Formats: sequence, structure tokens, C-alpha cells
Amino acid sequence: MVSGRHKSRSMRKVSRRTPKGRASLTFRKRKPSKAVCGGCGKPLSGVPRERPYKMQKMPKTSKRPQRPYGGVLCSSCTRKAIIKKARK
Repeated sequence: MVSGRHKSRSMRKVSRRTPKGRASLTFRKRKPSKAVCGGCGKPLSGVPRERPYKMQKMPKTSKRPQRPYGGVLCSSCTRKAIIKKARK
């Protein structure tokens, strides 16, 4: 029988092959939701959808785009913000 902490839908079922050769069911936590733009709420491209322990191991350059407001605003909102800042 599955232990109680694995009975919820927050855990996803993953089929794994054991060294013995038979398939067993393991339980893993689900991935978090996509990062969204702070201006319009659109999902950000170039930002990985990983759990915090995997994000810690990633290099900084692969965590968000290499531009101003990278990982915070989408490209269209970034463009608007830079134009607005230049006009002041």
C-alpha cells in the first residue's frame, strides 16, 4: 500500500525501471507553474520551470534572459519600460 503522503494529487507518479529489471512506481513532486511577466501576466519565455533545488544548481545565465528586466518583464513590456525611461 502507498504511504499517506503519496496519496495526494500533488505528487506525480513516475514509472522507473529497477536494477532487477521490473518497473516500479515512484512519486515525485510536480513542477512549479511558469514564471509570469510583472506587467501583463504573460508567461515568460527563457525562464525554466524547475524546482528550487534544481534552480540552485543551474548557472545564472540559464535562469533568466540576458537583458534589462530579464526574468521579470516580457519582451514587449521591457521595450515599453525602456522607452518610458528614456523619455523622462
